Amino acid sequence: GRLEAVTQQMGYHPQYLDSFLKMQHYLMHMDGPLPFDCRHYIAIMAAARHQCRYLVNLHVLQFLQAGGDPQWLRGLDFIPPKLRNLNEINKILAHRPWLISKEHIEKLLKISEWSWSLAELVHAVVLLAHCHALASFVFGCGCEQDEGLGGRGSLKPLSPRNQCFCEATTGNGCSQELLRINRRQSLDSCVELDSLREHVQQIHMETEGREEMRLLQQDQEGEGAAEHNSDLLAGLSPVSDTDGEVTSATSLACYMQDPDFGYQDFARRDEDQTQVFRVQDYSWEDHGFSLVNRLYSDIGHLLDEKFRMVDGLQSSAMAKRQGCEPSVFKRGIWNYIHCMFGIRYDDYDYAEVNQLLERILKVYIKTVTCYPEKANSEMFERFWKQFKHSEKVHVNLLILEARMQAELLYALQAITQYMI
Repeated sequence: GRLEAVTQQMGYHPQYLDSFLKMQHYLMHMDGPLPFDCRHYIAIMAAARHQCRYLVNLHVLQFLQAGGDPQWLRGLDFIPPKLRNLNEINKILAHRPWLISKEHIEKLLKISEWSWSLAELVHAVVLLAHCHALASFVFGCGCEQDEGLGGRGSLKPLSPRNQCFCEATTGNGCSQELLRINRRQSLDSCVELDSLREHVQQIHMETEGREEMRLLQQDQEGEGAAEHNSDLLAGLSPVSDTDGEVTSATSLACYMQDPDFGYQDFARRDEDQTQVFRVQDYSWEDHGFSLVNRLYSDIGHLLDEKFRMVDGLQSSAMAKRQGCEPSVFKRGIWNYIHCMFGIRYDDYDYAEVNQLLERILKVYIKTVTCYPEKANSEMFERFWKQFKHSEKVHVNLLILEARMQAELLYALQAITQYMI
């Protein structure tokens, strides 16, 4: 009868949880430009980019409950071309959002009978960014694994209400017993689907030999530090089953194209292709908020509340351990995440990041942000042991929101450029 895993983790910060549930419910279940079955299928496509079986299974059930065509669950070859055409920006936003351009937007809006409206596209973009970022949280907090593994079953839910992650309401929440039944039904329904029956195969995830961005590297790293970093990365292993076998749901491949397309350090980009995104030229507060709210009524307010809520979470103990003010520590994490996506703040001294964030913490943040599928619950338990569980969840919430805002900034700027 435990709470759904994501809600349970976010429950360590109840005010944020309420804000998250309101936005999630509005995005998936309230009036909006997109049909309900399409919303859940887009969520499946987004979660599949990071091999997040947890979210895929959840939205498969929701898709069927919304009256979705079971044939669509056989993969992208079985869905309408209009939805399939979304694959390109799904791929780009998930891994290299700085590559999205007004040409991508124009292509979606001007494909004759399969064209998207601006309102539909904004709804889809918010869905994609939301699910990509939520996959980071799922992997970062170990929710992807079976809850009984790694001692995670002993965690106690701290949520103020027994609200269901997918069916949040303004009234009474779901009972814990109903949540247990829904979770069981979700698993049973997904097992029955052809697209989720395939046997899992062993995979070997390539670990990155370098976990520092050039934009943030202020001095040369010594051989000892490099060896230490390699040791940390050796601990980045994919999700394991109860026998320790490394596995991955190969069936998720049917929901994406170009599976080898992944994150690439922004600092290593082709200088002629793209430039640093400067927040003073296009910001959420001054530009993104008004555009998204105009094309998809009220979602801007709900997103803005969520961004503000995570910024307002108490972090005095975390900051004290790092020897700085709470606002300084949180801004260091936020700006580090944005910098990995090429977003820069002219009023910020990036040398501060190396001073505030220990190397082991930066490795964790980059892994969960850029390739969350490489993270597991062991990383969550092993890293920064001096932090309380709620503080680790807090950092993962910062990752979720900073990543989501980064994707939105790039997508909304491209839409703005197209409109101009």
